[in-house]
Amino acid sequence: MYLFPWPDVGERSPLLQIKVGVHLASLRQPFKKALETAARIGADAVEIDARNHIKPSEMTRTAVRHLHKKLSDLNLNVSAVTFQTRRSYSDIDGIERRVDATKAAMKMAYDLGCHVVVNQIGKVPERPAEDAESIERDLLIATLSEIGKESQRVGAFLAARTGTEDGPTMLDLIDDLPTGSLVVDFDPGNLIINGFSSAEAIKSLGKFVQHVHARDGVQDLAQGRGIEVPLGRGSADFPNLLGNLEEHQYHGYLTVQRDHAEDPISEVANAIEFLKNI
Repeated sequence: MYLFPWPDVGERSPLLQIKVGVHLASLRQPFKKALETAARIGADAVEIDARNHIKPSEMTRTAVRHLHKKLSDLNLNVSAVTFQTRRSYSDIDGIERRVDATKAAMKMAYDLGCHVVVNQIGKVPERPAEDAESIERDLLIATLSEIGKESQRVGAFLAARTGTEDGPTMLDLIDDLPTGSLVVDFDPGNLIINGFSSAEAIKSLGKFVQHVHARDGVQDLAQGRGIEVPLGRGSADFPNLLGNLEEHQYHGYLTVQRDHAEDPISEVANAIEFLKNI
């Protein structure tokens, strides 16, 4: 059985290596052009959308070889595969199709040399009171446990994107799952936008983080909501975040994502420079 290589607390942590990826959809270009742009602006890797860029059902061995060749020619790796489902893993409607599709995305990710499939798992239902039941939470745990078994088989893992709950709540769910079932995609911007502390969340979840979305955000008091802002201009404390990841021997990527950029290529390029200068 393949077990995820959790860091040994007794080992001395090596220095964190800054490896920067680009969320290709942020560039708002056709797939092949976006690959070339990512390489040109200094990315080490790219995040591929398994719904809109390439689909698992279309990735034959020949297609995988061609994409590997294209990535190799551009000196790029795959930092993560995004697979956004329309419903959560605690929604019984269509759950079998959702699980099968997630497993197919994990297989494709592994074929592309990537070990992380990112998705929002849905809001985590609260732990019920003693002697009470929570159908949604029980279904979520059962579903993620099944996906976790597939992770052990194929070597690619579902990473739950942060933001729909605070760090301790996500940690509580992970603790209820078999070891190695679920890892974390840490998105500080998403946490801030939804009113949570990214600094507190990384303290709870640092051990389980296997991918980072480099996003920033602030709470806009005038509008009464959180908004995304360019990297380094919001509330996310990236030096503190990277320090915590270093303690846990993080070896993954920091993938830049900008959903609402006026000049996406320029802003993504600036974000890459920001991260590499930390």
